Amino acid sequence: MLFILICLLLVGSCYFVVLKADRGIRRGLDIAGGLYVLLEAVTTGDEGVDADVIERAIAIIRMRVDDLGVAEPSIIPQGTKRIRIELPQVDDAEQAREIIGKTALLTFNGPDGKEIVTGAHLKEAVAQRHPQTGEPIVSIEFDEEGSQLFGEATGKYLGQQIFISLDQEVISDPVIRSVIPGGSGYIEGNFTFEEAANLALLIRSGSLPLEFKELETRLIGPTLGQRTEQISLAAAAVGLAVVALYMLLFYRFSGVVAVVGLAFYLTLALGVLTLLPGYTLTLPGMAGLVLSIGMAVDANVIIFEQIKEELYQGRTIRTALESGFKNAFRIILDSNVTTIIATVVLFLLASGPVKGFAVTLFIGILASMVTAIFLARRLFLLAFRAGIIRHSSYLGVRA
Repeated sequence: MLFILICLLLVGSCYFVVLKADRGIRRGLDIAGGLYVLLEAVTTGDEGVDADVIERAIAIIRMRVDDLGVAEPSIIPQGTKRIRIELPQVDDAEQAREIIGKTALLTFNGPDGKEIVTGAHLKEAVAQRHPQTGEPIVSIEFDEEGSQLFGEATGKYLGQQIFISLDQEVISDPVIRSVIPGGSGYIEGNFTFEEAANLALLIRSGSLPLEFKELETRLIGPTLGQRTEQISLAAAAVGLAVVALYMLLFYRFSGVVAVVGLAFYLTLALGVLTLLPGYTLTLPGMAGLVLSIGMAVDANVIIFEQIKEELYQGRTIRTALESGFKNAFRIILDSNVTTIIATVVLFLLASGPVKGFAVTLFIGILASMVTAIFLARRLFLLAFRAGIIRHSSYLGVRA
């Protein structure tokens, strides 16, 4: 009864985790549909393209995308000069492309709405701590022309607010507390150092000396993506059913343990993917999951064949179970470690869907090892003590 109860709980947990994963895992563009844009930086001044410039550009694009109301966009650097943007389920693709590609506009405006300086006059904006109070501040510095304009404005608007806007959206509204004739000042407020760093990044972003050109744009319809997901899930379900049937027919009771183990494997793998922050399921990711299912079955086959070899040599069932798992452990470990190394290399060197494939396969391999080596062994020993395994034929040994 305990063995049956454990098996039912393991299979039942798989059902509920699959339902949770269906609602909780974010889908990529190839499944959910949306807009894919690849941008490349083109410099217009003397400044080169480095990681800071790309980070500033990403900050601008992210702020614009947030204004579009796109849920969970993916905006990440690709290489040293490119930015990859994935906007799932975007409503107006043309509007999104125009907003993403336009040049950032940073302005400092007085309380009367008049423009004081622009991002073209900005030399630097960094987050620091106040030398006396230690509070987070944003230190800003203007060029020669900007220093003169800003100095005159601070005298004119002393004691009043000025408004710092990026793309016509106010990102800060500090009060001028003193005249700043030298073009160097700071913004203070009730914010953390991280918030100060973000504000400095946005201010610097408005002075980017570069433009972006579209290298690639793709619009993926949600109907096509959903249809592809359905076909992939159907293929995975059919594959699982065929594998389970084969294991039951060829290995008999061992096949039952393998099927229960596969159910727990899905529970473990999907549960980790659901809890993984920022994980996005793509078609390559689904391929990695299906591939790891095959590897989980392969581990079971190695164990069962080792047990059968022990039984053919005249060992008792209990001894064959212990020796079979012990002998199979090294084989499974060696084969899986080499694959894990490959997934780590893929994750470090690849990007986009290929990286998602590596993550899914890595988690699937770890889950399959836990399932095959630890869970299956416990189930076999529990079934043996319960008297369920009465003869070697239960383990697939032919007369």
